[in-house]
Amino acid sequence: MADPSLLTYQKEDIRMYMVIYVDDILLTGNSQTVVTKLLVNLHTRFQMKDLGSLNPFLGLQAVFTDYGVLLHQKQYAEKILNRAGMQETKPMAMPMSGKVTITAKSHEEFSNPQVYRQIIGALQYLTLTRPDIRFAVNQLSQSMHKPLNINFEALKRLLRYIKGTIDFGIPLYKNSLTLRSYVDADWASNTSDRKSISGYCNFLGKSLI
Repeated sequence: MADPSLLTYQKEDIRMYMVIYVDDILLTGNSQTVVTKLLVNLHTRFQMKDLGSLNPFLGLQAVFTDYGVLLHQKQYAEKILNRAGMQETKPMAMPMSGKVTITAKSHEEFSNPQVYRQIIGALQYLTLTRPDIRFAVNQLSQSMHKPLNINFEALKRLLRYIKGTIDFGIPLYKNSLTLRSYVDADWASNTSDRKSISGYCNFLGKSLI
């Protein structure tokens, strides 16, 4: 009901899940025999190709581990760095700077706003497995209509951080399905309008969802 691209099947102790996005299909279940039978059925009805185990899917890569699965987008992040011409850039330890250096040209309009918007748009998809950059991407997205040089400098810093954390991702654990939520807000920290900035995260067991 909540997600029309997710189809579920349950009969007795058999469970299967199918995700469909345009012509990409992801199929899994708790019975390999039943999953294989369904694949054979689909092959007789549709022109399809079995690409094997999950990796990659819509730019997401899956690494199977002892605790479950690690989802990451390393290849996609590398493409963003190549598009920005920063594949050989020096890594940074933090995505944002608490101290900004202002120059005479800092508040001039950035000369290529289209490139700025393209990179920010690509970074928004990268946040699927990179919650550590979500706040920085959110802040940079607020200047897409008219990016300044100071915004582009902040974007380059973020890309340098991504370069140094290219292998980061989200671990999904095989443990309890207890849902826990956390939320917090600072106190009027926005220097432009004095509004508070809030954030939240939801966990299913130990997995950040």
